[in-house]
Amino acid sequence: MAYHTRSNSFPSRSHPLIQEVDEQLCRLTSFEASSTSSSSISHQLNCLQDLHDCVDILLQLPLTQQALAQEKHEKWANELLDGSLRLLDICSTAKDALLLTKECIQNLQSIVRRRGGGESDVLASEVRKYLTSRKMVKKSLHKTMGNLKEMENKSNFSSLNKDQETIAIISKLREVEAVTRTMFEPILSFISGPKVSSSWSFISKMLQSKRVASLACEEETEVNQFAEVDAALKSHKSLDNAQNQLNNLESCIQDQEEGLECLFRQLIKTRVSLLNILNH
Repeated sequence: MAYHTRSNSFPSRSHPLIQEVDEQLCRLTSFEASSTSSSSISHQLNCLQDLHDCVDILLQLPLTQQALAQEKHEKWANELLDGSLRLLDICSTAKDALLLTKECIQNLQSIVRRRGGGESDVLASEVRKYLTSRKMVKKSLHKTMGNLKEMENKSNFSSLNKDQETIAIISKLREVEAVTRTMFEPILSFISGPKVSSSWSFISKMLQSKRVASLACEEETEVNQFAEVDAALKSHKSLDNAQNQLNNLESCIQDQEEGLECLFRQLIKTRVSLLNILNH
């Protein structure tokens, strides 16, 4: 990864909130080698909320406001403001992807519940709409993930003098932005779902992994609910058999929507705080 969390970036007399931000960053970096599942994504979102809650409190400190309000630091303050907008755009993209997928799922479920013998064409049409919407979602998410990679490669904190505590605060806020961008990558990737060359091979591997996990009593097999539904619908089997997957995906989306919405509100608070400081 392009960022490195350094707990010794600040003098020993640093404000406790700065140290707490560092601790939150360390918690997030521990996800680097962790698994990607619905539960881990939800946990990451919770950790991001905690991190930005600390940041919002940090921005209320007189020391922080004085540092950002200084004319010689205007460039860095404006960069933080631009970064806050980038994070809001990324979060908004993820939210839109979930909303579009959820709407298609609910339409499918509604048709299945009321389906009669003469509605097979309607059902087939709705399945096509779902698969088409998923292509749009994946295209949008892949583009955003590509942009994230470019931002990550351009990140550079070396130009800041970390021996000064006020400058160190700005450096830490920039690091928060970089870590947050990076943590969005697995979230967007999970919503997009892994690329599957064959829906049948995906289902076969999924069933095989479940049997192995059951026999060996190992840790629960990770399942991407988005990929499950995509594969089930592409297989052209009865949609009745996909009801469980649809229900599981809807529940997964609900959890992630709530997490992203809370994080989105927190990011807005951060941006408003930055604007207030710069316009003071």
